[in-house]
Amino acid sequence: MVWKWLGKIFACLLFAALIGLVGLIAAFFISFSSVSQRFYIPLIIVTGAALVLWNALRVLSSINPRILNRSLYAVLALIAVTLGGYEINKAYERSVPVVSEQDVDVWEYMPFAQQSKVVSLEEPAALSIDSDLPILDGATALYPLYAAFAQAVYPEKEYPPHDSEVMVNTTPEAYNNLLKGTVDIIFVAEPSIRQRGEAQQMGKELKLTPIGREAFVFFVNADNPVTGLTTEQIQDIYAGKITNWREVGGRDEPIQAFQRPEDSGSQTMLEKIMEGKELMTPPQEDVLRGMGGIIEQTADYRNHKNAIGYSFLFFSSEMVRNGNIRLLAVDGVLPDKTTIADGSYPLAAEFYAVTAGSDNPHVEALIEWILSPQGQWLVERTGYSPVNP
Repeated sequence: MVWKWLGKIFACLLFAALIGLVGLIAAFFISFSSVSQRFYIPLIIVTGAALVLWNALRVLSSINPRILNRSLYAVLALIAVTLGGYEINKAYERSVPVVSEQDVDVWEYMPFAQQSKVVSLEEPAALSIDSDLPILDGATALYPLYAAFAQAVYPEKEYPPHDSEVMVNTTPEAYNNLLKGTVDIIFVAEPSIRQRGEAQQMGKELKLTPIGREAFVFFVNADNPVTGLTTEQIQDIYAGKITNWREVGGRDEPIQAFQRPEDSGSQTMLEKIMEGKELMTPPQEDVLRGMGGIIEQTADYRNHKNAIGYSFLFFSSEMVRNGNIRLLAVDGVLPDKTTIADGSYPLAAEFYAVTAGSDNPHVEALIEWILSPQGQWLVERTGYSPVNP
């Protein structure tokens, strides 16, 4: 009798080991795939546990096998429904349009490229730099502008966007490159508190030269009936105090307020207009990193009917050109070149050429030229508002 029970226990342990091995193999392949580990690995654990428990009860207990089998089928059916619902929801999420810097083809703005969208001067530039070219970097939204500066002043050749004297990165990467000394000038929004602190720790002094003005804009799905918000309403939405569109004249739907990554130019601007109010936690998404590892990061804006997001005017209206979003009026004023120039749009801000002690001999001359009538003409013709009209 004892040997019979030991045999049953051994069979149960062997079955559990087999299920565990299959689960480990499945988890290994999932870790190198693009599916969510946060969903599928717990699903594997639950499924394996259900099978092991079913087998143990079947072998070691006197419960009616028909009842055990039906219970197992019910659990597996529930798991299948959960899996189906998850995949349907993910398919829906993938179908919703995204407004992201990754949507922009920066190669379309490369200096001297055939059919480049970069604005060209109508006359020879008053400045010409043929050697010791200052290395430029900056935010995606400003790349069309400083690419135009380079096309006017630099010698004609190829300037690949990610490996040349005229690079483009995100705002945080551009600041990091400037502080490391790998670039001479970056074109960005003002630095965040963390970026200023990092510069101070490294003994670097950030010199910010305003070269243009731009509107910080908020946008919603084009079907959203809300056409404008006050600055206070925006603050309350992003502080989590206003959570439903009906509170600001819209439909009875929860507000899905997207944010941008920390230290990006637009996120720094949002923090500034919050005037000390604490930002709520933004929507997150799982992102694949490295050896199949998953991390959480701030989700890109998805154009759900209840979503709200923000960026700068030129990026959202010219570089993305998404007809499914609509810009909101702020305090009753729509953002455009006129309202930026006359100061009536309340969320206009300067953007900068930023240096940190470069020893390149042409840096100061280039910045002076950018502030000249030719440089400011390029600012205006690209789509921004000049600081020196």
